[in-house]
This record gives sequence, structure tokens and C-alpha cells, in this order.
Amino acid sequence: TIVLDYNDVAGLERTFAEIGSEIACIIVEPFAGNMNLVKPTAAFMAAMRRLCDQHGSLLIFDEVMTGFRVDLGGAQKLLGIKPDLTTLGKVIGGGMPVGAFGGRADVMDALAPTGPVYQAGTLSGNPVAVAAGLATLAAISEPDFYVRLGARTERLVKGLAAAAKDAGIAFCADSVGGMFGLYFAATPPASFAEVMQCDKEAFNRFFHAMLDRGIYLAPSAFEAGFVSAAHTDADIDATIAVAREVFKSL
Repeated sequence: TIVLDYNDVAGLERTFAEIGSEIACIIVEPFAGNMNLVKPTAAFMAAMRRLCDQHGSLLIFDEVMTGFRVDLGGAQKLLGIKPDLTTLGKVIGGGMPVGAFGGRADVMDALAPTGPVYQAGTLSGNPVAVAAGLATLAAISEPDFYVRLGARTERLVKGLAAAAKDAGIAFCADSVGGMFGLYFAATPPASFAEVMQCDKEAFNRFFHAMLDRGIYLAPSAFEAGFVSAAHTDADIDATIAVAREVFKSL
């Protein structure tokens, strides 16, 4: 396993030039969420698809976070990049314990019973999780669902950024669909190194002050956040109002 920097096209090309014939696949979050929200560059996405095609490697999108949160077609639809395999998590079950993966027919045909690769799980096809998933899919397939979700999330991040600016705090925020990132930095990070340069101590103070006032955010500066259809405009406004108070106290 080789770990490369996110959004590093040169590093990706160099690695494939050196050992491309040995690389079975690239596994990547199309919008990173496990180091806070970091958006990919168009060049990075295009390079991964091009290099995988050239060397016969699979491009696997980990859409456990982004699947059905940023768009009905996932991040791959927004980015216009088609992976060979996609993994999805409990979002497809409305939060219930369930997961799924799928992709190119020739790859999926390698699974039993048509192929030699055996795959099974204790929770595979759990009827309660599947019922919740079907209800979730019906809800998110409603017209303009993602327009409303994206607008509400954008309203949150813009409100938080404005509140921080008024308090003189170095802070910014970004979002895609219902996914958002909060950064105690001047601009949104584009790499793990830039994420590490954010003021983590300031985030910790912000998190605990918000929690003390009844607003529970993800408890780490390295986690993305999510707005759901259950959140109302009143919830967003209340969160911004509390944040305005907290920023003034930092």
C-alpha cells in the first residue's frame, strides 16, 4: 500500500511512472472528508482517471461520506469522473447499519456465484436496514431535494464565516451538497499539509463553547460535517446566532 498526498498530481504521475505495472488500484475519497472537507482539483481527478486507464488499474471511489450527501449521483456525478468501483456506507440505509459497493460489470462478475471471489456479511440484506434505505432513496429522489439541501448548507457556512469575520477571527468554511468543512485558517485547505496548518486549538475552544451552548458539531478539526433534510432554516439560524456569540468570546 502506497499513501500519496491528496491533490498532488506530480506525485501521482511519478509513482505510476516508477511502478505503474504493480498498481492494482487507486482508492480515494472524491471529496476528502476524513481530514475535514478538502475539495479535489480538476487536474487531480483527471490524472487519476487517465493514469488508471493507461496502466490497467482500477479507480475506486470511497463515497461512504459523499454518496447521496452531495448529489443523488454522488460525487462522481458532480465531478464528471466515472470510477470503476464505488463504495457506499450507512447513508444508503438512512443511518442504519448497511453498506454497498458496485461498479463495472466485468469487475463485479468476479464475485461469486459468477466468479471466484466470495463476499458475504452478517448484515447483508438486513430487512430493517433495507426498508430504511428504500424510504431514504424515495425522500432524496424528490424534485429539488439537493438544491434545497445545498442552499441550506451554504447558508450555514456563509453565516458562520460572516460571524467569525465580524469578531476578527481567522476562520473560513466551505461546502458541497450537504457536506461542509470548518477551518480556523484564512482559506480552505487543498491538502493534508494545509489542513495541519489550521489552528486546531482554536477549533477545540470553539467546539466546546458551542457544545456548552447546545450545538453539537463533529468533535475534531479533521472531520467534515453534514446538514440533513431534518435540519430547518430555524436550526441553521440558531446555530449561526450561537456561533456569533462564541466567536466573540474566543
